[in-house]
Amino acid sequence: MITITESAQKYLSGLLAKQDGEVRGIRVFINDPGTPRAETCIAYCRDADIREEDEKHEFPGGFVAWFEARSLPFLQEALVDFAEDRMGGQLTIKAPNAKLPRVGVDSSLEDRINYILYNEVNPQLAAHGGEVSLVEVIDGPVAVLKFGGGCQGCGQVDATLKHGVERNLLDQLPELKEVRDVTDHSKRENAYYT
Repeated sequence: MITITESAQKYLSGLLAKQDGEVRGIRVFINDPGTPRAETCIAYCRDADIREEDEKHEFPGGFVAWFEARSLPFLQEALVDFAEDRMGGQLTIKAPNAKLPRVGVDSSLEDRINYILYNEVNPQLAAHGGEVSLVEVIDGPVAVLKFGGGCQGCGQVDATLKHGVERNLLDQLPELKEVRDVTDHSKRENAYYT
């Protein structure tokens, strides 16, 4: 699990003491876990931010941390530290597993879609300077995607979506019912043309 050093606990306790009564503690989570774009985050946590499935930890420094359930596998071996310096100090977060794909049958649909996109689809699109990313999963379930790089504005994007990306996702994730593209393909500055 994640380690928060004593110096980081002291620093975070000091920050939390300066907040209004609505701040309950901190929340630790990873945006886009298991992908090359993964980013580990610490934020102030209010009642509206707490999810039932989050894991709660009380620290001796007098503060509470909630760890996002979805992020827990990616927070293994993570370290939060605070080092004082002449400028005051710096809080650092190191999460060596944040970008590693840790996906199994019990992983969320978002994580499994991202795994397929980043490990199977994007390496193929990279040959044309393109990429695709998941925007969100909506009811249905429907995967909403956005193309970038050479795929944005490319005349072959419909074929890429239908015969490549969509088929790949629907074949591997039978619970997924549809794939939609929300990219503005009228912008053609960097489009790949064959």
